[in-house]
Amino acid sequence: MRIVVCTKQVPDTEAQVKVSPDGRSIEETGITFIMNPYDEFAVEEAIQIRERGEAGTTVTLVTMGPERTEEVLRRGLAMGADAAVRVWDDSLAEADSGVTAEVLCAVARRLGFDLILCGRVAIDDAAAQVGLRLAEKLGIPHGNAVTKLDVEDGKLIARCEIEGGVEVRELPLPALVTAQKGLNAPRYPAIPAVMKARRVEIALFSPAELGLDQSAAASRQSRILTLEPPPARAAGRMIDGDPAEAARSLAHLLRDEAKVI
Repeated sequence: MRIVVCTKQVPDTEAQVKVSPDGRSIEETGITFIMNPYDEFAVEEAIQIRERGEAGTTVTLVTMGPERTEEVLRRGLAMGADAAVRVWDDSLAEADSGVTAEVLCAVARRLGFDLILCGRVAIDDAAAQVGLRLAEKLGIPHGNAVTKLDVEDGKLIARCEIEGGVEVRELPLPALVTAQKGLNAPRYPAIPAVMKARRVEIALFSPAELGLDQSAAASRQSRILTLEPPPARAAGRMIDGDPAEAARSLAHLLRDEAKVI
């Protein structure tokens, strides 16, 4: 089985993000970047499928981004992936979800695949579109927000989280699934595996090498016009006095000012 896992590099959730002077991107100086947490679930699931599955199963990681994004791929290699591919040139600098899916589609067709795993959502833009767009472009069935996945007899049994419940889907291979929190517990790579991953050669493709022309990147349907930091949080209000009176005051504030009750 050929498993392809799509990954993305995002700012660390603990990083203090600032808007850059151009007003359309974030200031990267001093920012720590990590693998998108939902993609970690996807990588872990791919490795587990290989470990319990048929001989000859391979796991290939794919990302789209500048050279610094190779750190994400090397983490996935240290977790146990077999190979990694990065796609980039400057024309992709402002790619939206549609262009990203187009690029990943070309990579998947170049590599060949039986199963594609993606994170359900990237925590930087929270668009949750790339995986589903990719399945549509490839013309394959998909399971979204999967919390349990079994592979058997050439098909997938996917337990998908939906609003208000759970949906169990049977998907013939080839197929795509997006990983939801709870699917597994991603492993921490051992030091020898991290060192070994540093020596792995990562394949690099440009859009042109994948058969995509400049118009693919120019055809994006969304553009970032401006970025603004969230408004500063207002200072808290202390309620002093007798506990019973303070409780009444609190209830009044929640109902008449905050309007949450």
